[in-house]
Amino acid sequence: MTTTTTPAEATARILLPRGKRNSRLRRENLAGYAFMTPWLIGFVLIIGGPVLVSLYLSFTDYSILGDPEWIGLKNYQRMFRSDPRFWSALRVTFTYLLVSVPLVQIFALFLATILNRGIRGLTIYRAIFYVPSLIGGSVAIAILWRFIFSADGLLNNFLSIFGIDTDYSWIGTPTTALSTLILLNVWQFGAAMIIYLAGLRQVPTELYEAATMDGAGIWRKFVSVTLPMLSPIIFFNVLMNIVAAFQAFNSAYIVSNGTGGPADSTLFYTLYLYQRGFVDFDMGYASALGWVLLVVSAAVAALLFWLSRRVVFYGDE
Repeated sequence: MTTTTTPAEATARILLPRGKRNSRLRRENLAGYAFMTPWLIGFVLIIGGPVLVSLYLSFTDYSILGDPEWIGLKNYQRMFRSDPRFWSALRVTFTYLLVSVPLVQIFALFLATILNRGIRGLTIYRAIFYVPSLIGGSVAIAILWRFIFSADGLLNNFLSIFGIDTDYSWIGTPTTALSTLILLNVWQFGAAMIIYLAGLRQVPTELYEAATMDGAGIWRKFVSVTLPMLSPIIFFNVLMNIVAAFQAFNSAYIVSNGTGGPADSTLFYTLYLYQRGFVDFDMGYASALGWVLLVVSAAVAALLFWLSRRVVFYGDE
């Protein structure tokens, strides 16, 4: 553990005998660890302990009502060999991730670029666009989304104004149900937009001036100046959105009434894990699902960090 010292304190330490210096460093380190103790206790009891217990349970047959029975790798074998809903949940989750995450970045960066031009009422627009990010993950918004896209919902009522009468259920049809959840996630682009807007304010104007002198147009400036300078922020936003996509639960649960339907078209991985653990009470299998999700998300994050070394530009490079 490191501590910040003034030059005078550093000089005093050097002048102290070795034994006293070591004793002083130990006291300082102990003080630091003492301040960290509440966090360490919380980590062990709230995070570390349950994580290790879930790892053990993933190798057992455990239904809450009885004691765990060790079965080795059978949960994982059943998952990969004879559970079609596991593969369906992975497919739905990755479809949701691969479509919604890029769309969020596109909309967020597009609006951030417009707002960065110094339009009047910037604070108001920024607040309006940020509001969906604050309320988008709530149960109330998921219920509202279900009301909008149901057969007799607001969308169909709006279309009827233009003579398009339909009783089509956007959330009740397998081909469009997942699209409504993707749209809900894209609607929450405000947080990413605020971060992009802050990043755009940090791009040196000298770079744009140099590009103008070289005859670069708006698109060339965006590609050759804006994107490279924003690449660390793009990387951060993409990583955070991917983590959020793997954890998506509320919207799918509310829209599908907890079933993941229709025809498992909204069966997010977290929703399937919830069904196995808290509906079927198959806690051993649910724990195995959780560890597979951890490994998959860690692998995706590792791949993203590996790619970042090739595409992310930092100003000091």
